[in-house]
Amino acid sequence: MHDELRLNNQVCFRLYSAARLMMQAYTPFLNELGITYPQYLVLMVLWEKDALPVNDIAHRLLLETNTVTPLIQRMEKQGIVTRQRGKEDKRQQIVSLTEKGRALEEQAYRIIPKGMGERLAVCPLSMNDFQKLSSELDDIIGALK
Repeated sequence: MHDELRLNNQVCFRLYSAARLMMQAYTPFLNELGITYPQYLVLMVLWEKDALPVNDIAHRLLLETNTVTPLIQRMEKQGIVTRQRGKEDKRQQIVSLTEKGRALEEQAYRIIPKGMGERLAVCPLSMNDFQKLSSELDDIIGALK
């Protein structure tokens, strides 16, 4: 067998496993909020800057608009966001937080950082290590996109 094809030699497998397990760790906290992980990502974008076009949200999440649009439609049905036509460009859909969507930020702040901190406390990495890892992952993402 070629060493390059061994599972243990694959960085992609480790990234995939870490991402899958990280999302799984978030699930109980997000269930408490009544949202999914992809919805949480959209919310984090809107908590940073509200009233964004769907294209901008998709760009920030490194996703296609046809992936983000159904997600936003479900969030609108849940009363978390609203959509309206752009004032300058009627083809644009501007997504804004509702009061419920804004309130979710405070709820998330109360449970997610603490809860995930406790889940990751068993990991030997320090906060500094996580920040360095984030920077290194940004380098990988930048090289691949």
